[in-house]
Amino acid sequence: MNAENLIKELTFKAVRSSGAGGQHVNKVSSKIELLFNLQNSQEFTEEEKELLYKNLKTKITKENQLILKCDESRSQHKNKEIVIQRFIEIITRALIIPKKRKPSKPTKSSIQKRLDSRTYFITRR
Repeated sequence: MNAENLIKELTFKAVRSSGAGGQHVNKVSSKIELLFNLQNSQEFTEEEKELLYKNLKTKITKENQLILKCDESRSQHKNKEIVIQRFIEIITRALIIPKKRKPSKPTKSSIQKRLDSRTYFITRR
């Protein structure tokens, strides 16, 4: 995954922030919405897209869009940097394939302890 090419596929929308802020908030669009269309992405293979769909199914809309919003800062540029960083973190976490668990065998001493404890309770009755 090349982050620079991935960022080129993103679409940004500046929106007015909600909440308190006085006169300034009503005329400045500092909130950023990041839109990423997973289906039309050229950066991922089909296997990676399936993995992303599976891991991000709660965050992807019916139109196969991943939408992230940021209004933490009063600066539009800062919000854009924050949302890009958050997007890359989400994508990299979603592409990680967990290792399969290999069942381990109990040790001989643990088996012996278990058997000893059973015989202790059986003989006490």
